[in-house]
Amino acid sequence: MSPRYTVVVPVYNEGPEIEGFLDRLFDGVMPCEVMAVYDTPDDTTLPHLEKYAANDPRLVPTHNTYGRGAARAMRFGIEHATAGIVVVTMADGSDDPQQVEPLVHLVERGVVVAAASRYLKGGQQVGGPFVKRIMSRMAGLSLYWVGRVGTHDATNSFKAYDRAFVEKVGIESDTGFELGLEMVAKARRHRLPVAELPT
Repeated sequence: MSPRYTVVVPVYNEGPEIEGFLDRLFDGVMPCEVMAVYDTPDDTTLPHLEKYAANDPRLVPTHNTYGRGAARAMRFGIEHATAGIVVVTMADGSDDPQQVEPLVHLVERGVVVAAASRYLKGGQQVGGPFVKRIMSRMAGLSLYWVGRVGTHDATNSFKAYDRAFVEKVGIESDTGFELGLEMVAKARRHRLPVAELPT
């Protein structure tokens, strides 16, 4: 049986901290596939992933062969996921694992991109450089009000995707974390639904 959804987690030298992250993630999700995507075999995360996967078959340590970087790792994970719904979340613990299921429900109900929004009423951003927070908020809100992209937080990477939609429109992002923004923009261009929930 294929899993109901796949969670893609780009990792980079997380070391033993990845185990605590995975514990929290698996506490918050239903049966699924979790692809922890690493760039190189010498990544300090890999031994901990292999140890964890030996006890939990839902975890799939995955070598990204598209080249280094978060965007390529996310793209590799999305394109090699087993399930028809893919959730991208970060390994640094900045995303709430309890919200994976609600994001998946939104895609199951027909949206092509479900975004976790820090800037929707009820959401918030904790920590991070002040200037970066202000710039991110301004970009998110201006894209919502002017671009009508369907989310107050297009720049957040914590999103769920309909994989058939992603396969149809393709991924062009090659560096950084702009993949989420690209998918929201393509959904808007194709007049397909985007939804959000506060995070």
